[in-house]
Amino acid sequence: MASTCPNCGKKLHFWDIKAECSACGVSIPNYNWQERLEEDNIRAEKQFAVFYKSINRIAYTIWGTKLRIARLFITIIPALGYILPWATLKSEANSFDLSIISFFGNKSLIDFFKSFFGDAGLYITNMKLEGFGGALTLSVAGYFLFVLSALFIVIAFFMTIIMCKHPKTVTTVVFDVLSILAAVASVVCFVTSGTFAQEAVAFNFGDFAVFNGTASISWGFFIAVALLLVAMGINIAVVKAPAKSDETLEEERLARKAAKEEKERQKEIEREKSRREAEKKAEEEQKRIVEEAKAKLAQRKEKKKK
Repeated sequence: MASTCPNCGKKLHFWDIKAECSACGVSIPNYNWQERLEEDNIRAEKQFAVFYKSINRIAYTIWGTKLRIARLFITIIPALGYILPWATLKSEANSFDLSIISFFGNKSLIDFFKSFFGDAGLYITNMKLEGFGGALTLSVAGYFLFVLSALFIVIAFFMTIIMCKHPKTVTTVVFDVLSILAAVASVVCFVTSGTFAQEAVAFNFGDFAVFNGTASISWGFFIAVALLLVAMGINIAVVKAPAKSDETLEEERLARKAAKEEKERQKEIEREKSRREAEKKAEEEQKRIVEEAKAKLAQRKEKKKK
């Protein structure tokens, strides 16, 4: 309840439970209700304007132009690169692929995560023994950088929507670059781990044994980087391309809305026209039936007279 009467300014107390002011008699809840209703309408219009502005910008960012539609698909394609082998650590015991899954029966990122999060202490202990600079450390770093690269490309994809109010932002390009750098670093770490594996002859990759290990880069890495570069390229092209203003987008939305309403109006006119024609035909048919019935009745009467 208001602390003072909006009409006379009388101070209200907790015992003033009546709707009417005891001093001037005005109804406090209904005081100046028309002006307050108009204010509510103005606030609602402003909120709807902000809402439509956001929707317009998101829609335009995703599929507003042919280039942006192409970006929508091209920025998803690099995900395929992460199921390809980027590098391989081979050994006479267990072998490892720098990939989400392995097509050659080697251990992959999934196997590494199961092992690492199953007993992270074992990995940390073994990395301490090699001074955090041996084959195991570099291999683990390679896997985590591989995941970081995937994370950056996912963030780059969603940043196109998050930063939709700033069509010229280079945020997506920055995350594309970070994804590529993380990808290169992951392969460098994984391949370098092979050199230390040869020197160590044997070491424990968590709970996996590695004997006479060697590492090399795989063909999948070049495809993955090419896909990442294409995604970065189209994001740069979108940044360089001209962008429509919020006013233009709102005008286009209103034009589409008006066209849709006009189309619905024309359909309603056609439906009404069809309904009237159907009623007219029904009336004419009913009139014909009545006239035929009258004619038959007249014929019967003539026959009876004869």
